[in-house]
Amino acid sequence: MKNTPFVRPYQLTDREALGHICVMTAHQGRDSTSLYPDHELMPSIFAYPYVHLEPDFAFVLDDGEGTAVGYVLGVPDTTAFAARFRAEWLPGVAGRYPPVDGAARTPSEEMIGLLHTPERMVRDELADFPAHLHIDLLPPWQGKGHGRALMHTLLEALHERGVPAVHLCMVRANTAARAFYDRLGFRLLTVPDPGPVWYLGRSTAVAG
Repeated sequence: MKNTPFVRPYQLTDREALGHICVMTAHQGRDSTSLYPDHELMPSIFAYPYVHLEPDFAFVLDDGEGTAVGYVLGVPDTTAFAARFRAEWLPGVAGRYPPVDGAARTPSEEMIGLLHTPERMVRDELADFPAHLHIDLLPPWQGKGHGRALMHTLLEALHERGVPAVHLCMVRANTAARAFYDRLGFRLLTVPDPGPVWYLGRSTAVAG
């Protein structure tokens, strides 16, 4: 009999799976392995620092046999997180990913630029949505209600901590993700010159 998938808190033993999920979804929700040759790069920006700095807001979808096949990672205070990212996380990875001298010439160099500018996460227009999140599931686990379960788990954790609202930043080309967020009650937030991304936000309160 097949075990039932379920959402649970992130554990240290999930780190390798976390990195794999990040890499397999980092290009507009799809496999990024050919785009970023160093497969630790994207997790070092968008996954590992979250479980390192804010483990209480990291949850995974367990396939029912102990393996994480999806995750949602959040922080209750984006401004504080950006400061901790620079002070506590960046020094540990800057040796492997030193700052780029001049304009980025490759997709990897563009991402390294993001790694070295955590302050980019802080926007005055998002002050009413102090938390932010990242959610990713491996393709075979998408479209089955698991993303909603992950999201509700994080929203409840943030709400219990007294955080009123949360935002996320997503690439506009990922239309399937936008439809998912719309169904969950996220709305478009007005941010000047956002580039090729949307900022979406919603209350952390979950009905029912």
